[in-house]
Amino acid sequence: MVFVLLLCLVLPTAAGAAPRITSVASSVTGEQLPPLVQQRMQESVRIISEQVLLDQPVRNAYPQQAELIREVFDKVLVGYTVQRVTVTVVPSGTAEVRVSLLPWADTIPRVRVVTAVEGMPPLVEKLVRQDISGVDTVFQEALVGLPVAATDWTNGVLKRQLRAYLAAHLPEFRGDFDLMPQKDGTMQVQLTVFPRLPVVRTVDLSMRSDTVPNFTLLSHRELVQQRADELVGVPVAFVARHQSVFAASIAQALDSLPDSRQFQLHTEVQITPAEQLQVMSRSNTRNFRLRLTGWLDTGRKDNDNHDLMFRLRGGRMLSQRDELLALLDVYPQNMDWDWQLGWRHSISSKGRADLRYDMRGKRFLMAMQQNFLQRCWLRYEYRWLTDTGEVALGYKLHDFLSLELLRDNDDSWLRVIGNF
Repeated sequence: MVFVLLLCLVLPTAAGAAPRITSVASSVTGEQLPPLVQQRMQESVRIISEQVLLDQPVRNAYPQQAELIREVFDKVLVGYTVQRVTVTVVPSGTAEVRVSLLPWADTIPRVRVVTAVEGMPPLVEKLVRQDISGVDTVFQEALVGLPVAATDWTNGVLKRQLRAYLAAHLPEFRGDFDLMPQKDGTMQVQLTVFPRLPVVRTVDLSMRSDTVPNFTLLSHRELVQQRADELVGVPVAFVARHQSVFAASIAQALDSLPDSRQFQLHTEVQITPAEQLQVMSRSNTRNFRLRLTGWLDTGRKDNDNHDLMFRLRGGRMLSQRDELLALLDVYPQNMDWDWQLGWRHSISSKGRADLRYDMRGKRFLMAMQQNFLQRCWLRYEYRWLTDTGEVALGYKLHDFLSLELLRDNDDSWLRVIGNF
């Protein structure tokens, strides 16, 4: 009686401890099977096999399960015939499912990708094509060796791979494609890329110069505006990523003009990417200086009708720090004028010193200026003949307008300065 009870207790325990299948690994082989398609097939076989094999007891053969896997997979497969399915289980409880395929006739021997960039200007299209120069491999890995009849079955694989490739190489655009079999057996892929939002909607252009009058740049504004307007409709992130290329293109267009080459203009362009794109160009000469300014003094007691003045300044750079300059001052209130010759030396990137000679007043002048806080400066000027000094504190409101608060030996006043 005791033996029977022990036997009843031991047998269920032994049966319950019998090893079972806990995981499934799959492999699919076939002639010229494209790697991406092979990966998807192996995933499909694994999912089907898990439904059939998981939690089954471990034994030597699974003929019924292998046949069921073959039938199910063969029904969802297009372009291939399942030749054989084998199932083996390793001691760890993992079932290894091996599937062998036979392709149908008319496989794809080669792939040609034709790319269209939707609605983009030539420079943007060139950069887009450079970014996705290796996109052919996405389609070759999925299509070469694939039966023509199986192309529809691989659309999901191709779309996922294309999205992943664009995310890595061209995240500002999305792509779509059509498969077009050719008579020579080639599979032509018509790939089209479209911009993603947000895109540039307007362009605000500013043109400045520190060495030539700003109004001389107006004749070139239309050309620069056309180049900048080419960025309208381009994704903002794409403009930011290729900002240096677009800036160099605009600068080159301006510097290549005949009069720009004549005056040896060198342009630097700064782009601020946004839906309202900001483009700022600064064009300066390397060897010459030509500036036109005007000022209006207010609050001065006695200035001999010299409250309003226009100054034309011309200079020739002798070195990076030294400049030979000439100043012509015109006072329209009484039609008077003065002119000076001199030398300017740059003490530092923010400081300079002038030594000039007043040709009409027959006197030497010495001037120094130190810039600070980006928009402010302190200026001092001394006239030897009259033994007078003038000190000024200036502030730049913007590129075209500045203010100075001045004081000399006898008076103090405010000066409004315009840069033309």
